[in-house]
Amino acid sequence: MYHIYTHNDLDGVGCGIIAKCAFGTNVEVRYNSLGGVSQQVERFLERAAEKGIGSDFLIITDLSVSEDTEQLLQAYAAEGGELKLIDHHKTALHYNTHPWGSVHVEHRDGRPAAATSLLYDYLIRQRLLEPTEALDDFVELVRLYDTWEWENAGRQQAKRLNDLFYMVSIDEFEEKMISRLQSGGPFEFDEFEKKLLDLEEDKIERYIRRKRRELVQTYIGKECAGIVHAESYHSELASTLGKDHPHLDYIAILNMGGRKMSLRTIHDDVDVSEIAGRYGGGGHAKASGCTMTEEVYRSFVAGTFVLEPLRPDAFRNRYNLKGQESGSLFESPDGAMIFVSMEDNEWVVEWNDAMLKERFGSFAEAERFLKRKHKVWLVRDDQLVKWLTGKLKRYRMSEKDE
Repeated sequence: MYHIYTHNDLDGVGCGIIAKCAFGTNVEVRYNSLGGVSQQVERFLERAAEKGIGSDFLIITDLSVSEDTEQLLQAYAAEGGELKLIDHHKTALHYNTHPWGSVHVEHRDGRPAAATSLLYDYLIRQRLLEPTEALDDFVELVRLYDTWEWENAGRQQAKRLNDLFYMVSIDEFEEKMISRLQSGGPFEFDEFEKKLLDLEEDKIERYIRRKRRELVQTYIGKECAGIVHAESYHSELASTLGKDHPHLDYIAILNMGGRKMSLRTIHDDVDVSEIAGRYGGGGHAKASGCTMTEEVYRSFVAGTFVLEPLRPDAFRNRYNLKGQESGSLFESPDGAMIFVSMEDNEWVVEWNDAMLKERFGSFAEAERFLKRKHKVWLVRDDQLVKWLTGKLKRYRMSEKDE
């Protein structure tokens, strides 16, 4: 009998679906949260000791266990127990020191790995599962979504698969997918699912539009973080907020009901798995998370509660546009007007008519500096006209005084 203990997100459930396609009724699949798998594994080991080691095969996917449970697994393997831990998170690489550990951040061809794609390859190599077109398509969609590659690859279907996953129960999703994967042919959504997904996309857009107005900014350690409270659509929300505010190192999404924090970044030079690791969590370089510990609560919730949300940049301007050599006008929370323009092949900053000493090689550098340090925003066209008019009046008055 095979026992699969895996995560309860799309990638984890993808592992369960692939396992059931391979083993049919000869497999028990249990879906776990990040903090619940160790307890489940220890119960399995207790039952295995009573039944006699060797009768069951344990496979853990997309999750890490505690250090104590890791030692119990090593003892189980030393006594002849069959097990495999398959994962793709960088924070789990230490399991490769065990014969039963198989952790790979990338596939051999360089593609970022997901637990579902790694398990699929393993089952095929062990001749426990025959690949099909539908299985190939399904596994690749899960991999694309879990590794955040779907957007660059233009595979909207991967995101829609995750949307569908959260629209139904795990049991219903599992049943639908297994039936579809065993029918042969390419993997596709049916007409009813397509209509549901179209409605869901509208709902997500409205949700993100509301949450955009709730984002706050602060420094947590050395990193400049954007923080928002949200219970749904974490990946979509983080992707949008990250693109809206590229000056932020990462986006922290706080789910108070679930007592979890998700971290996302769009930057190649920021590793949020390292940040999550400071609080006992982990994950990918661009997508990680941790539980809501007291330290997380103090830093990300209590410490930011009084902060005002970031003001968004004006987005329907015709004249006050970013990157113009003639200048772009910003405003700070304390009402200061900041004009960024090109002078002698460098970008300079005029703060309430006084020139700052800092000079920048590009507009992006100047904007990043101002947004990270002063939380400024691009003002509307009418405010630019009003500011220019006031500046002209002051100039004329100074000429008269002379």
